Amino acid sequence: MTVIRGATTLATDCKEEIALSVKEMLDEIFQSNQLKKEEVKAFLFSLTTDIHSFHPAKAAREAGYDFAPLFACIEPDIDGGLEKCIRLMLFTELTDERVVKHIYQKGAKILRKDISEIYNIALDGPAGSGKSTVAKILARDYNILYLDTGAMYRACGLKALREGIDPKDDEAVEKMLPYLDVKVEYKEGTQHTILDSEDVSTAIRENAVSMAASSISAHPAVRVKMVELQREIAKGISCVLDGRDIGSTVLPDAKFKFFITADSRVRATRRYNELKARGETVDFEKLHEEIVARDKQDSERAFSPLVCAKDAIVIDTSNMDIETVVATVKSAIQAKI
Repeated sequence: MTVIRGATTLATDCKEEIALSVKEMLDEIFQSNQLKKEEVKAFLFSLTTDIHSFHPAKAAREAGYDFAPLFACIEPDIDGGLEKCIRLMLFTELTDERVVKHIYQKGAKILRKDISEIYNIALDGPAGSGKSTVAKILARDYNILYLDTGAMYRACGLKALREGIDPKDDEAVEKMLPYLDVKVEYKEGTQHTILDSEDVSTAIRENAVSMAASSISAHPAVRVKMVELQREIAKGISCVLDGRDIGSTVLPDAKFKFFITADSRVRATRRYNELKARGETVDFEKLHEEIVARDKQDSERAFSPLVCAKDAIVIDTSNMDIETVVATVKSAIQAKI
């Protein structure tokens, strides 16, 4: 069972405004969430004690939302609470893993700015710092989109390797770009990276592709193309993005910015354990050298280098487990909401 929330306020307690406000709220909830009638199990309204002229449940029924049980209750008076406020809990059984959008209209937007406003969370940091894991957990907990930007660059790196192109060869990479077909699809709540009509979500995680992605992402033409796509996605929906320059370059106006880092040997150990768990044979010292080399390459490249945005909150995860990191990020976000 999935609950979709809504709320709105009235300027005056009159039948016409109540009827219109309830209809507008329900219309937006259904349109934004692409709801089907058969997915809805019940409507539960609550209203403040200063609303008397018309019953929200009756307003919903008259607006055509009469295909599921409708209930309503009176909220207790709360000092400092919103006046003339109608809230809704819509109980649904969704047929897929779509991202749910809660709707807060008019004066009710102040109740949940993290839901009623489009906002972005930017997580930057070096490889192995844990930023991708944190990003996925935040997206799940806040019920917003996780956009794996690194996967897009990895797909470019994989394309170059498959074509026999040196990822550091600027001229060769630019010639490849017109033939680069990279798409992002979301299936059952997970991002899938599609390269030339093939799902390469697993292939792009190989270590050789990681190094190729670091090299190819340094080319301005590649980054311009990817940044344009990322900005377009982030403009229309609340999401979490992680990478090297999200807060400084891709989304400089993001409301929440973090720089997640850790000691290089700690990051190498995390990557080592991850690769060993997959059954791969790995030399730790060589892996550590590669991570240090990648840090240097990402930080010193001329175009959009790895950098901590001036207004980002720095979190060193060297001695923190993932639960502590997530709690630290959430606390900082909550303080700004």
